[in-house]
Amino acid sequence: MLILKCPAQLQLLEETLRRSLPATLPVLGTVMTVARGNPASHEVLVDSWPHFRIVLTRLRPEVLDYYINQLSVFYRDKGALQALLEGTEAVTQERAFQIMGMQDGLDEAVQEVASARGMKVETKQYRALISPEPPRPRTQMPPGLRLATVSPSHVPLLNATWALGGNARSRAFLLGLVRTLPSACLLDQRGRPVSWSLLDGQGCLRHGFTVPAWRGRGLTGVTLAVLGRQLHAQGFPIYGAVLPQNTASLHALQAVGFVPQPGIFYMILGSPK
Repeated sequence: MLILKCPAQLQLLEETLRRSLPATLPVLGTVMTVARGNPASHEVLVDSWPHFRIVLTRLRPEVLDYYINQLSVFYRDKGALQALLEGTEAVTQERAFQIMGMQDGLDEAVQEVASARGMKVETKQYRALISPEPPRPRTQMPPGLRLATVSPSHVPLLNATWALGGNARSRAFLLGLVRTLPSACLLDQRGRPVSWSLLDGQGCLRHGFTVPAWRGRGLTGVTLAVLGRQLHAQGFPIYGAVLPQNTASLHALQAVGFVPQPGIFYMILGSPK
């Protein structure tokens, strides 16, 4: 695999990936993040250049933690995917991982290789949504609230309310996002977060949450509008991924301009048995 670092190469790859949206969403978002300063310290790899069959993005340095050992993949044929999975060090008995992608067959291929190597695999299927323009809030910000960025001091609350959180590794991961990537939140009069949204290294709007006492007031749209304007100004696709059974979040996103996309957004978590 070749690591792309040249700005011209990353720009050409970005243009190529745009032509295959939405299947390229997590890879495109990562490539664009790398090309615009790489605050999350990702690498972009291809099997060959400029004619490639597969693109892989990963965090560096690779560690034993699937919160941090994140990969995203886009492939033009399943043979290239199989060769990557069988040859890469990402899927080993010693290292947990998280692989994201939006192509049919990805989950089965990863499951087959990981199981053969004695790993536990859990696949989460999300619905991807794109906002063609910056999200439009349905309501004005209520009196007594103010906009801010998420602070490191807020991370314990984010970690406690995240479905995949609640442990020291997830807390460290969220702290890294807060310190390096854009975020937006609404604070009450005591300075406590009541609603927030974060951006991850794949350029995806993640970890959005509103505390129960403040739900039903359209606050999600306020924070998404802030981040959406930043993403739009830099040419990023404005997208998020939501569990299909989370109808409240799906309706909230569609109400502010997000459009559901075809296909499944896969998050595949692997860990040693």
